[in-house]
Amino acid sequence: MLNVQKTRPLVAANWKMHKTVGEAVAFVRELLSLGPDCAQVDAVICPPFTALAAARDALGESPVQLGAQTMWDADSGAFTGEISPPMLLESGVRWVILGHSERRQFCGETDEMINHKIRAALVHGITPIVAVGDTAAEHAAGITFERVVTQARAAFRGISAADVARCVVAYEPIWVIGTGQSERPQGANATMGEIRGAVAGLERTRLLYGGSVEPETIAELVAQRHIDGALVGGAGLDPRSYAALLTNAAGAMSNRALA
Repeated sequence: MLNVQKTRPLVAANWKMHKTVGEAVAFVRELLSLGPDCAQVDAVICPPFTALAAARDALGESPVQLGAQTMWDADSGAFTGEISPPMLLESGVRWVILGHSERRQFCGETDEMINHKIRAALVHGITPIVAVGDTAAEHAAGITFERVVTQARAAFRGISAADVARCVVAYEPIWVIGTGQSERPQGANATMGEIRGAVAGLERTRLLYGGSVEPETIAELVAQRHIDGALVGGAGLDPRSYAALLTNAAGAMSNRALA
């Protein structure tokens, strides 16, 4: 059995293609006015590229950190429409989501591309949040474990265990995204346990669950052995909802410590 210690939770909000610059600044201002609980939880918001610099300025010295939703693997070049790691760093980004199911489905991202992007992010000191997941068909066929383990191994192929440990992995069951449904915490935990054992170094990383996570459900998720936080979509678009996610994740850790 893997020696796994519960660690500081991470709650990352993927805004996807939502929020103008003005809306992003308004979100940050309201979130900070609520005094989000970041004493026990790492908070990361991932706006669209156009709003990164404005969000950075609005966040100022707050403990809420900035992430991006994807990036290219080269520092510069003829890659129309793409953005490089140095560009992200200049915008204040320290985290980046890589391999999200929507990027795989709509933008043709392959496991090999994701592997190259992970390497580039690590070179520049940006922490990758590497997404893996299973479709409805794969879930129904009972091959969830096989699918996510294959994705994890491909994503980290040739990367040292020490560098793998610098990353984060997010398990998103694709069949629940946007449906309002959620995988049972115990089921998600079992899948994420398979992921943790798939690659040397993952036993020391944080694993996030994504898929219709709400303030009411995050505590039970974080209480699971292999779940160290959440990658959230809709619930991360409202500052009050996101603040509640942080508070409830922190409370789950406090209750666990007292148990």
